[in-house]
Amino acid sequence: MFQRIFFSAIAAGLLAGVFISVVQSVTTTPVILHAEEFEGGGRHHGSITPLDPGLQPALFSGSPVARLYQVAESAHPADFWSPNDGLERALFTTLANIVVGVGFALIIVAGLVISHTRVTVGTGVLWGAAGFVVFTLAPGLGLPPEVPGALTAELSARQLWWAFAVAGAAIGLGLLVFAGRLPVKVLGAVVMVVPHVVGAPQPGSIGGSVPPEIAGQFVAASIVVSAIFWVTLGGLSATLYRRLG
Repeated sequence: MFQRIFFSAIAAGLLAGVFISVVQSVTTTPVILHAEEFEGGGRHHGSITPLDPGLQPALFSGSPVARLYQVAESAHPADFWSPNDGLERALFTTLANIVVGVGFALIIVAGLVISHTRVTVGTGVLWGAAGFVVFTLAPGLGLPPEVPGALTAELSARQLWWAFAVAGAAIGLGLLVFAGRLPVKVLGAVVMVVPHVVGAPQPGSIGGSVPPEIAGQFVAASIVVSAIFWVTLGGLSATLYRRLG
């Protein structure tokens, strides 16, 4: 059973990671490169790493976790490595997508097995949609995807709230779907809303070097790419799990 879960997750993460990297190359990456022209008079080598949220909107949409790489680079620019533009950057981005895709596929396949539901492409897509809600939509309501040059709140505060929103969405959605009693379902809805009542940390002022039209385009493209990634990953995870059985 474990081997079946493991190998189906690896295959699903590999396929979904490669696929979404191609999608990113014609959707969000051009917007990022355009935004970098406003950020500092043109892109300098190393300004974005493979795990930057701009290059990973399908996986970490709005998440400040990957922003640590940019912070570390700005603090130690001479010691911070990042891939060159072109093929090297694309390869490392694809590798990052595959690694994280495998991790999320493990969650999806494990959820399918633990829930004791009939594993079909449809149920896989539903679990992928749940991942989209938990990891993209819920935290993105307070911390939308950010282009380089955007003004942001303090990093640790954003990290904490992002984790808070993800945990609330995961627990709340689980209670809404799997709880049998109405009061528990209501509790699940409340748990999902609490992080947004508290509110995400916001920058002291609004603005930045990037035009709002580009920032808005990036937010919209990131959410769409994320939805494509999660639906694809869910469908592939269920399909491969069935075939390996």
